[in-house]
Amino acid sequence: MTAQDRRLAGWRLRYPSVADLEPLAKRRIPYFSYDFLQGGTGRELSRPRNMAALAAIEIISRHGLDVSDVDISAELFGRRYACPVVVGPVGMDGAIWPGATRHLAETARDSNIPYMTGTLATGTLESVAEIAPENFWFQLYGMPSEDHRVSLDLVRRAKDAGAHILAVTLDVPIPPRRVRDMRNRLGTPLRLTPRMVTGMLARPRWLKALAREGLPRFANMTSYCREGASKTELDTFVAKGRAGSMTWETLARIREAWPRALVAKGIQHPADAEKALSLGLDGVIVSNHGGRQFDASPATIDLVPAIRQVVGERMQVLMDGGIMSGTDVLKALACGADAVVVGRAFMLGLAALGADGARHVARTLEDELRIAIGQSGACNRAGVANLMIRHHSAWKMDGPAGGPRNKNDKLEELGQ
Repeated sequence: MTAQDRRLAGWRLRYPSVADLEPLAKRRIPYFSYDFLQGGTGRELSRPRNMAALAAIEIISRHGLDVSDVDISAELFGRRYACPVVVGPVGMDGAIWPGATRHLAETARDSNIPYMTGTLATGTLESVAEIAPENFWFQLYGMPSEDHRVSLDLVRRAKDAGAHILAVTLDVPIPPRRVRDMRNRLGTPLRLTPRMVTGMLARPRWLKALAREGLPRFANMTSYCREGASKTELDTFVAKGRAGSMTWETLARIREAWPRALVAKGIQHPADAEKALSLGLDGVIVSNHGGRQFDASPATIDLVPAIRQVVGERMQVLMDGGIMSGTDVLKALACGADAVVVGRAFMLGLAALGADGARHVARTLEDELRIAIGQSGACNRAGVANLMIRHHSAWKMDGPAGGPRNKNDKLEELGQ
């Protein structure tokens, strides 16, 4: 047994759930990094709403069945993965744990799950392609300035690097007010305060990793800024370049330029899913940006059944928001998702446990999902689709492009 295997075996008993990592992460990284990871927007209602909606879903198990051969593998966009969990993009991930982009890519490779690295990651998309070529997905943030010059070049780079999936983020039309970051004076460009410096000095393990990895930068954006530009110049360039919306018209241009599977990320309304389908997209990610963009947004899981009803089997449906356990993954699948995208949980693993922490999270989610599917009696993805569930808070839509029948109308029960 290698030293890494021994560490992972020990963590399995000491930190058996993702939630167990939160207090340790808070002690190991600076307060402003922890708040950046855990915070939302406004009054921070939409993030706990995500988790509460997942917690309320009930699944009726079937028993007396042979569950000796549980299969949690998933086929996503023509590729087979070990389980239906995608490592999600987190902007400025290296500020939470230095070297995060590399560690996440290695975790995805070793776990045979996809890694959707992001435009604002602190490692380049090309570096992810080198580490995990079979697991490499790319998430695009629109850069509307200069008629999307940077956006379209990022599409080219992702294509040249061999990304299997391109996910275009639609749900950031304008910058949000993230209150924790505002209170912590955490902005773009970053200006360190004495309190921040004190907070960093109080976290020696994080500082040691930072000294090893260097200051986090928007690595994918350096080639678009002035050669030799300072970090402040780069931050300013990114902040100005992102001003403006990603429109359906731009998405249609990207569809023409992108030869592989294309996904719209941030879908909530069924009409938007239909629009994505009409443009020839291959999938949608139902998302409220982890509660970090619009505080009035519904819980993501509550939107999944309506989106699935609209698109049927014509495109794949993924979701994110609130996934903290393998049982949460099972609930998402039972509600109609093909897979889940997980960001915070993997970052909590890194923040709490360092470089191997994301592997611990991957193993935890896979183990919990295998047990949950076996306990339900489903055994595999086909069985999950036939589970009887109760999902009181699911939105009920009226036809392919309709809205709620009234603002309080909910699906009383799925599976009936």
